[in-house]
Amino acid sequence: MDYTKEINDLVSLIIKDGASDLHLAVGRTPIIRSSGELIPLVKKAVLTEKDLDGFIDVFLTPINKKMLEDKRDVDFSYNMQNARFRGNVFYRQGTRAIALRLIPKGIRTLGELKLPPILETFTRKPQGFFLVVGPIGQGKTTTLAALIEIINQTRTEHIMTIEDPIEYLFESKKSIIDQREVRLDTPDFPDALSAMFREDIDVCMVGEMRNTETIATAVTAAETGHLVFSTLHTNNAAQTIDRIIDSFPANQQDQIRVQLAGSLTGIFSQRLIPRISGGLIPAYELLINNNAISNLIRERRTHEINTVIETSSQEGMIDLNRSLAELVRAGEITVESAYLNSLNPKNLERMI
Repeated sequence: MDYTKEINDLVSLIIKDGASDLHLAVGRTPIIRSSGELIPLVKKAVLTEKDLDGFIDVFLTPINKKMLEDKRDVDFSYNMQNARFRGNVFYRQGTRAIALRLIPKGIRTLGELKLPPILETFTRKPQGFFLVVGPIGQGKTTTLAALIEIINQTRTEHIMTIEDPIEYLFESKKSIIDQREVRLDTPDFPDALSAMFREDIDVCMVGEMRNTETIATAVTAAETGHLVFSTLHTNNAAQTIDRIIDSFPANQQDQIRVQLAGSLTGIFSQRLIPRISGGLIPAYELLINNNAISNLIRERRTHEINTVIETSSQEGMIDLNRSLAELVRAGEITVESAYLNSLNPKNLERMI
């Protein structure tokens, strides 16, 4: 079999069907995810070990193959004419499997993504720390790409992205953009962030906050005149702040509270919900760091943050339940979907 042709045929099918993911594993036919649903491609043959060998030869560099053998999973990216994919090869029950996520080559605008225009204000900040959070697969990287592209089009800055792997490819416009991939261009996230201080960087996008060292360096960068964007796999703003602080040893937590209270500009939490008309649409929460939020962070009162968000819509903050209720009223999502995605269903009940 020509595995490059087979992959390209599968990718073409994903693009045609508007699907988001492709799963390849020994003992199964290929499976795609479309509008959140997994769909087996029953006309395709069940995959064998030989097939996985062929696909891995297409996807992985020698360095990544070595990492797969050492660590039993590895991230990678893959390009074809009309699309780019982020992927992971991993072992399961002694055999291998591949998961691929489609990354459209074009970077969409906030309007095209159905995201609130107020997010653009965070791209105008001279410095600070802005996080996009949410469960895995909820469009965080796509949102970050839209924000970075706004800066690219409107400001003359030196932008650095640090990713594993690189997902969206940027073309320098008003700004200079340098993209660094972990293992290919830098050993890891902390090394790349530390080097940033010697590279005349104005804006940095860190693909993911994976460890305490990365978080500490990113917060320091935000304090020292850089505008830093990143992601975390957390459910809402209050949980995000707790996760950051709790990742540090007890004797360092007071210091990180003070640093975070001073450097944080905002936290945007999002999740993609099945649309009644088909496809997915985002619901979201937005925390804007004002004096009240800063004080709550410093004083270990993060449990009160949700209340501040709920009562501060006049300042631009957005409550997730309000976002869900508006989508229900607009006929975009079902009431059942709203309840499934709410973190406080009792409050949501009063809004619908």
